[in-house]
Amino acid sequence: MQRFDRVIVADWSAAATLSPARPSADAIWLGSIDASGASSTYHRSRSSAEATLAQAIDTALARGESLLIGCDFPMGYPKGFASHLTGTPTAPAVWAWLAAHIQDAPDNHNNRFQIAAHINRHFATATSHGPFWGRPTSLNLSDLPTTKAVDYSALNLSERRGVETVVPRAQPVWKLYTTGAAGSQGLIGQPMIHRLSQRPQVAVWPFDPPAQITLAEVYPSLVSAAVRRDPAPIKDEAQVRLLAQALFSLSHTGQLADLLDCPANLEEGWILGAGHTTALLGALP
Repeated sequence: MQRFDRVIVADWSAAATLSPARPSADAIWLGSIDASGASSTYHRSRSSAEATLAQAIDTALARGESLLIGCDFPMGYPKGFASHLTGTPTAPAVWAWLAAHIQDAPDNHNNRFQIAAHINRHFATATSHGPFWGRPTSLNLSDLPTTKAVDYSALNLSERRGVETVVPRAQPVWKLYTTGAAGSQGLIGQPMIHRLSQRPQVAVWPFDPPAQITLAEVYPSLVSAAVRRDPAPIKDEAQVRLLAQALFSLSHTGQLADLLDCPANLEEGWILGAGHTTALLGALP
């Protein structure tokens, strides 16, 4: 599947409280485009956003339409993590493990830091903490350091995934807190990927070939040059709307296949559009 009737891009949040009632930055935004045009929606909670994505999948299936959903959080970890944690060297095994352990309430209250500390205890060696780091100092979690006190070589893990050498601005998946951190969004978002992937006709690229409904990891900052020219007052809204528009345009001009051609890796995954910033920007007006 390389041509999609609708594209949705989600800018995720790991907030532990509801986002403000007034649309704000650093919250969840969904950018959507189909033949009727582009739109965006703001969500105060992950449960609201997930329900919207699930409904979009159900609607597409009912209409026989194809749908691409891009999520702005890591969907995999460096090689070796999945096998050590779950006994199975695949990202879907990690999604299922996290879905069974992460508690995420309708008001956004969640236990991501506690689960990261639990995982760290499982990985720790005599010379290093486990791989995750970063937390509020108010949380007393001795197994989760506030700074990067980790020797990844001692853990037989890499600090970065392969795709993050292509997109060096992307933060390491292990960083959970402070500016630019995406690790918390990964911990809190992958359980949703597990749930959505259980629905019929849903594939998660690049772990699966594209299908009628395709989920993929995205990095909206790839279109930051276009965002700077956009008049929208909230950058997060502009990013998801413009990236959705670029992917939709490429899928309808036969150019999305190049973006879907990436190194096969059942553990680490890939960012859709990595290495193709010029094509993404060129697809926008």
